[in-house]
Amino acid sequence: MSKVNDILENKVMPVAAKIAGQRHLQALRDGIILTMPLIIIGSLFLILGNLPITGYPEFMARTFGDAWRTKLSYPVGASFDIMALIAAFGIAYRLAEKYKVDALSAGAISVAAFLLATPYSFMFQGEGMKKAIEVSGGVPTALLGSKGLFVAMIIAMVSTEIYRFVIKKNIIIKMPDGVPPAVSKSFVALIPGFFVFLVVWLARLLIEQTSFESLHNIVGELLQKPLGVLGGSLIGGIIAVIFIQLLWSCGLHGAAIVGGVMSPIWLTAMDQNRIAFEAHQELPNVITSQFFDIFVYLGGSGTTLGFVLAMLFFSKSQQSKQLGRLAIGPGIFNINEPVVFGAPIVLNPLLLIPFILTPIVMVIVTYVAMSTGIVPKPAGVAVPWTMIPIIGGYLATGGKIAGALLQIVNLVIAFLIYFPFFKAWDKQNYKMEQGS
Repeated sequence: MSKVNDILENKVMPVAAKIAGQRHLQALRDGIILTMPLIIIGSLFLILGNLPITGYPEFMARTFGDAWRTKLSYPVGASFDIMALIAAFGIAYRLAEKYKVDALSAGAISVAAFLLATPYSFMFQGEGMKKAIEVSGGVPTALLGSKGLFVAMIIAMVSTEIYRFVIKKNIIIKMPDGVPPAVSKSFVALIPGFFVFLVVWLARLLIEQTSFESLHNIVGELLQKPLGVLGGSLIGGIIAVIFIQLLWSCGLHGAAIVGGVMSPIWLTAMDQNRIAFEAHQELPNVITSQFFDIFVYLGGSGTTLGFVLAMLFFSKSQQSKQLGRLAIGPGIFNINEPVVFGAPIVLNPLLLIPFILTPIVMVIVTYVAMSTGIVPKPAGVAVPWTMIPIIGGYLATGGKIAGALLQIVNLVIAFLIYFPFFKAWDKQNYKMEQGS
């Protein structure tokens, strides 16, 4: 076991720490998080528009008119349909903060550059129309939402790098000392913003001469689709979980680090399910953000709620009993730092085995249950990751009891996997307390 610890400490941890400290990955993670409050608010209205209660649609129609569901969808569109726009601002803002340049200006320039890269025309085919027509003079909301998320990420990072580079070269307009700081900053951003616009504009003109026609099409064909296939597959889900758990094993927040790369894929899949759910169509994706947050990571990364329950009810040592009592409260809300660092699980070869193995089994069980139709797929409702079990599964599947039952099954499986390792660990603690 000491050899395993040496490998983790001397080989894995330095590499993992460098990845965790990479400014672009941190900016991606923190910038995308900015969209989550809006998405959760929109999801609340999505739930209200689709409550699985007998007689509910008829009651709402009598009370608020036949268009009640359409009106409830207004906040849904106002939140989900600007996901990429908010991300373009948030990612640029966070990256500029790390470069210690004016973050507000960088965020504003990024949003404008994203709109510059987005075509102001789209094909529209309404109900009853035989042929689609081209509509110009407006930005398609699909490209401002999840479909434009990858483009927003790229534009945000490129525009901020250009902005930072021009400022670093001191190619700026300096105002006299007496000018208010807000005015002075806006003039400082003038020349860097011009260069950002120039680069994006020229890139758009060049791309329009190709068969792709827009940056969105290039990203969709060359990046988003391949990554979406990998991230939406069972193998991709298992790989993501393995990376998350290995990072956690070294004391690094694996979900946050891997999420910086995978969140756009899973958020896009979630939004596709949301659109299908609103239209009462078959949901296209099994793996979304809620697949992991609600069904795999019960109690937090590592599905540690099973371990906490074992401590709470079957501990012999005082250390295990006390830790179980302390960890059960946060664990119910999927917060596992008390047990990960309190047991500890980090750098503990005995507990790392179930810590890595359990979420892999959860991915397989959940994927099979949903892909075979035993349990409904995630309905595109952005249930907060802190939602307590049973309620979370019910809401995430659009109000289906099967979602809650799957969480219970997963929790039982997690408990059974952790239990033999818990007994060995608890026995060690008990012997130490007895002085033997």
